Amino acid sequence: MRDNRPVTLKIHIDESAAPYEQVRAQIAEQARSGALPVGYRLPTVRGLAESLGLAANTVAKAYRALEGDGVIETRGRNGTFVAAAGSAAEREAAGAAQAYADRVLRLGLTEEQASAAVRDALRAAYER
Repeated sequence: MRDNRPVTLKIHIDESAAPYEQVRAQIAEQARSGALPVGYRLPTVRGLAESLGLAANTVAKAYRALEGDGVIETRGRNGTFVAAAGSAAEREAAGAAQAYADRVLRLGLTEEQASAAVRDALRAAYER
């Protein structure tokens, strides 16, 4: 599916988050929200870097992270597209949750202590 909607990213270099992380987070959020639909063809690394005033390596690093997270997929010379990552992301989250549960059990934490640690971590992560 090709769509002519532009990718809307606002990069603020002076923020504490690295530029590649800002690119990664914004594309991931737009893919998750549906603003960038599954199958949407993303700009080339060089094209996006130029439009944002960033180094190509910065955008390439963001694309690699997004591909590792299952948010985008590269189809060789055909380009880079938003992937159908919902179920993959949910599977990965379930695996991480299971690993966490196993670890806190070995550490001897109560369910309440483990839940409180998760709530604190999520609150901190989503406030960034």
